[in-house]
Amino acid sequence: MVSSLSLIAGSLVFLYFGADLLVKGSSKLALRLGVAPLIVGLTIVAFGTSMPEMIVSLKASFSGNSAISLGNVLGSNIFNLCVILGLASLIQPLRVQSGLVRRDVPAMIASAFLMILFCIDGVFSPGESLAFLALFFLYTGWTLQPALKKKEKILNDEFRDYLVPSAGSPLLFILLIGGGLGLLAAGAHLLVAGSITLARLFGVSEAVIGLTIVAAGTSLPELATSLVAALKKEPDISVGNIIGSNIFNTLAVLGGAGAVRPLTASGITWADLGVFGLASCLAFPFFKSGFRLSRLEGGLLLALYAAYVAFLWPK
Repeated sequence: MVSSLSLIAGSLVFLYFGADLLVKGSSKLALRLGVAPLIVGLTIVAFGTSMPEMIVSLKASFSGNSAISLGNVLGSNIFNLCVILGLASLIQPLRVQSGLVRRDVPAMIASAFLMILFCIDGVFSPGESLAFLALFFLYTGWTLQPALKKKEKILNDEFRDYLVPSAGSPLLFILLIGGGLGLLAAGAHLLVAGSITLARLFGVSEAVIGLTIVAAGTSLPELATSLVAALKKEPDISVGNIIGSNIFNTLAVLGGAGAVRPLTASGITWADLGVFGLASCLAFPFFKSGFRLSRLEGGLLLALYAAYVAFLWPK
């Protein structure tokens, strides 16, 4: 058991710093090559925090552990909504832009229920995966287009505060990207191996491990980003990070893993899908109530997650 926990702990360190290096290297390289800060902020930085989920799910899919791959996506989305938003709102009630509620939250809910629909027959097929990937590219274009058309200068100035072009060598940035990818690959390998061993020791399914330990581990970059944003009183970054991450996980991560080979939903129950659907739907009325997530509402999300984990794990 100690060796399994050590593998998992080491993998989480690799995944966290791998994602950090990948985002820093790729964003600095893009800025150095003249890409607008707006594009870098809405693509590389926004999706970079979900790279652990992507790499771990792809690794699990290649290894034939589809329960971990599917459980990772499903569990990460539940963890993001219940734990990260719940903790962030306890630090600082989250008031969000109305545009986020009108556009991105409904898109997140729609993608969630489409995932549930595709998993009803117990298999997430390559055709369904390709459909998700197509929807992801459409969503990305849909997100970028109005921003580029209407508020390009304002948003570029806003992102420029956080994304300052560096005078460093492009080779250095490429090395950072390579180092980040290497750490992510190593972390994914260790996390999948440790999780499988831990599941056998505890006598639980790989799906349960994927839904809980793997999901929480791969969500560390989102947790760090959202809590820091809440402490700095930047609720749009905190909430937008979670909503964007969930859409990316559902459409891109699950779509990519399912394109490798069909994913069987063995071990994934209606309770898991139900909690996912409920948590996704709760986001809308919570944000709709004055466009803010209060401490009480955040506490309810945390309570939902605690009850869900207590239900999953053997007594």
